Amino acid sequence: MIVCCGEALIDFLPRTSTEGQSVYQPFCGGSIFNTAIALSRLGHKTGFFCSVSKDFFGDMLIDGLKASGVDLRYVRRAEKPSTLAFVKLEGGQARYSFFDENSAVRLMAKKDVPKLPVTVKALHFGSISLIPEPCGGTLEFLLKREAKAKVISLDPNIRASLIKDRKSYLARINRLIPFADVLKISDEDTHWITGSKDLDNAAKGWLKKGARIVVITRGGEGVIAFTGRARIEIPPVKVKVADTVGAGDTFTAGTLFALSKAGLLTKPKLAAIGEAQLRSVLEFAARAAAITVSRPGADPPWAKEMAL
Repeated sequence: MIVCCGEALIDFLPRTSTEGQSVYQPFCGGSIFNTAIALSRLGHKTGFFCSVSKDFFGDMLIDGLKASGVDLRYVRRAEKPSTLAFVKLEGGQARYSFFDENSAVRLMAKKDVPKLPVTVKALHFGSISLIPEPCGGTLEFLLKREAKAKVISLDPNIRASLIKDRKSYLARINRLIPFADVLKISDEDTHWITGSKDLDNAAKGWLKKGARIVVITRGGEGVIAFTGRARIEIPPVKVKVADTVGAGDTFTAGTLFALSKAGLLTKPKLAAIGEAQLRSVLEFAARAAAITVSRPGADPPWAKEMAL
């Protein structure tokens, strides 16, 4: 099992009503939630760790996880409100406005952290749940506790509008990267973290600090991946883009799924991964993400769609 650890929230996406008015429609979302959904739809046994509200938005999130077959044993229900994110699309790109004060996600505490059996082989972390306290510290505690025994996947998926203390946030990210067996990050996030557009130099620095594999997504320009021995470029998959919501999360899920299917989702195998093996993994992930961007909202593909 792979357990995705982080936020579940409600995305309000812009739509046009039958009367022609501009409205917002609620959808289940959140980077970590989306990754869990995508992994499970692809056919991997997937768990989810998060504190989810007992309000009706929380019920929507639980129903969404159930519908895609995600294991709910590590979900905690809380008498706190759900996190809400209003999304504005500009040229197919998403901008976000978050409402997260006193939410179930934000107030996740160390007492909520579950014991994980040996059947959990990998953990995925990232996004807005790493920013505030106490949830950021809670997830950092869990990641560090499990890093020796389990594969760690990390996608910062930065939402700069939520980061009030850049210095503290960067310190956390820089503490976590050395534990990442798979660091998936966008070119925009790389620039935000490093202040430089030199992707190669950034990746080499993270590898030197301890990351095993660094994968940098570049939107319509494809993907660059780095290991201690190789640099790999994956061209973009040609597709008509509806929007990019959930694309990176699907790419992460596709990467983890393909690694697992190839028998590579262990620390020794990732440390020794070959160029051809990694290229095959990333091509699968890119195809999965292309399906997501071809339709509105975060709607990752199912296994049967990947077989077409």
